[in-house]
Amino acid sequence: MAAKVAVLYYSKGGNTQKLAEHVARGVEKAGGDVVLRSFEDTSVDLLPECDGIILGAPTYFGLPASPLQAFVDESIKYMRKLDGKVGGAFTTSARRAGGNETTVMAILQMMLVHGMIVQGTTEMDHYGAVAIGEPDALAAEQGEHLGMRVTKLAATLKASSQGAA
Repeated sequence: MAAKVAVLYYSKGGNTQKLAEHVARGVEKAGGDVVLRSFEDTSVDLLPECDGIILGAPTYFGLPASPLQAFVDESIKYMRKLDGKVGGAFTTSARRAGGNETTVMAILQMMLVHGMIVQGTTEMDHYGAVAIGEPDALAAEQGEHLGMRVTKLAATLKASSQGAA
């Protein structure tokens, strides 16, 4: 059974949406069932149904844009229900040193508070996918890599838990 992975994002200018689409492509390449939506078009009620959750937003002042924070704030109603789910993060910004890593780390910290599992990588950007402006070929590759990694780990954990049941 395939892992269900939500790729949820906020995008004001379109760059984060484009990166989200690359992440979603990676989920599909890994055999996952992807749910690709903006925060405006979804509800936190989707989260417990998913095996993996990948969140993205532009970097504003070194942190995720406020719609992501508001979405995560609302997810408090599912405290302890996201424990053990696999998470990942991505961001876009206007500058190379514009707070990308602090934004991705802030998203991952929110996931860790929910008890979620996050996995780094030695192959690409270590914490999550990043694009400077519109995603270029490298950012597209990193987005797909992120989607694939989260999906593969979520599928492995899902199979393991079903085998233990």
